[in-house]
Amino acid sequence: MQYSPLVERIAGEGAEAWAIHAEALAAQARGEDIIVLSVGDPDLDTPAPVTERAVAALRSGDTHYTAVQGTPELRATIAQHTTARTGQPFGPENVCVTAGAQNGLFFAALLLLRPGDEVLIPDPCYVTYEATVRAAGAVPVPVPPRAGGGFRPDPAAMAARITPRTRAMMLTSPNNPTGTVTNLEEAEAIAALARDHDLWVISDEVYAELTYGTPHVAMAGLPGMVERTITVSSLSKSHAMTGWRCGWIVGPEAAIAHAANLSLCMLYGLPGFVQQAAVVALEQSAAIAAEARGLYAARRDALLASLSGAPGVSALSPEAGMFLMLDIRGTGLSAREFAWALLRETGVSVLDATAFGASAAGHVRLSFTLNETVLAEAGRRITAFCQSRALHAAD
Repeated sequence: MQYSPLVERIAGEGAEAWAIHAEALAAQARGEDIIVLSVGDPDLDTPAPVTERAVAALRSGDTHYTAVQGTPELRATIAQHTTARTGQPFGPENVCVTAGAQNGLFFAALLLLRPGDEVLIPDPCYVTYEATVRAAGAVPVPVPPRAGGGFRPDPAAMAARITPRTRAMMLTSPNNPTGTVTNLEEAEAIAALARDHDLWVISDEVYAELTYGTPHVAMAGLPGMVERTITVSSLSKSHAMTGWRCGWIVGPEAAIAHAANLSLCMLYGLPGFVQQAAVVALEQSAAIAAEARGLYAARRDALLASLSGAPGVSALSPEAGMFLMLDIRGTGLSAREFAWALLRETGVSVLDATAFGASAAGHVRLSFTLNETVLAEAGRRITAFCQSRALHAAD
């Protein structure tokens, strides 16, 4: 039997990157001593008031179909939240609720991109971006980061890759996997390119509330950008709600009207009890996100400290999020070799960052979603692994 060409467009390195994570989970299920640093799934429970609202909604019978674009209450709350972040006036008509940020990215790609369109994507980027763009028939165009380290976006490199076929940019700030936050100067230069070349911007801002001292810049809040930006976000990371699958896109009213049509034939709305819980999460967002920021900052620092003595590697301290990039080129191993050997010899799973883009070659991505004691043990195992490799290289 034959399949659609779509199955090839959504496969590739991005999908294959998770093989090591699947192996780690399988080993853990067998009872092996595994520390999983290969996924961004917080070990935290969803805040109790959020869960209790969902339980109450279930008990009250909120188990029927809901409006495909999202309940009016949730859309209004998201609009208020986005207005506060961007300084731009948004209303419920500018919001479509999706099944997490990944679903929101897929919505945006299908709504904005045409077959053959080119999409500029700063490298490295989240592993699903390439497949998401290709699913719409468009062509991802990776843009290398600025030279000098730090994986900072390079507006000049983006400008050099704009062609008559360029239709959009797909941006992430704060960035996954690097934890880099696009600063105001960089964001304004990117926005100028979008305005000058009449480009859409798909702005993934899912980690916006998990920054550590570096302010987040919302693309839709910059001059002339509100009418050409689709902002994608969710509650997954900042509110410990990965399994709830509640996200959204915010954009021009016409784009959101099309999103409602897409939801009608693709998602048909989220469960009402999930949306009721999401309202509570957003209403208490300031306190919830502040607690998460403090927790992850401490975990980041604990992981960095535990890796400080590891030979042949160096860590990039993230400005936001829950991931750390580790440069392992000094070990003499490729990132793939390092990740698989580390899992098999120490029981620590990390991701080969090459799947996030060519600029991440020679790096692995570690999550710091576990408690500080576990992270310290993971750092100890990684350090011992690197020391062993250094001794073998010296023999």
